[in-house]
Amino acid sequence: MKMKMKQMIKKIVAKGKAVGAGLLTAFLMLQNGTVAYAAGGGIGGSQIAKGTEKLIQDATTWLMILAPVVAGLLIIYFCIRRSAADEMDQKKWNNRIVAAIVSCIGAVLGSATLNIIIGYYQ
Repeated sequence: MKMKMKQMIKKIVAKGKAVGAGLLTAFLMLQNGTVAYAAGGGIGGSQIAKGTEKLIQDATTWLMILAPVVAGLLIIYFCIRRSAADEMDQKKWNNRIVAAIVSCIGAVLGSATLNIIIGYYQ
């Protein structure tokens, strides 16, 4: 019993030291915060930033077109498979159809949102 208590006390002390060291480190990092600003035109006006912005805008536009097409093809395939399945498998195919619809909606909404956000930076 005494050995277990000693081991527990050692663990608690070790954890306390680790937590204390972490808090001290965080405190020191917050105390020594310096702010750096980019000079001149910066990255926003560079060719890489403009190209990346255009790439993201084009990719989101294509995703808004391709996601419904791919989802539609998958739903047709799932419906065909469901028609040839027994009762237990029909439930699985129904779940896959619902998942395809939800994924399509998520992909279109996500790409539209990203496209809107990118549009504000132009």
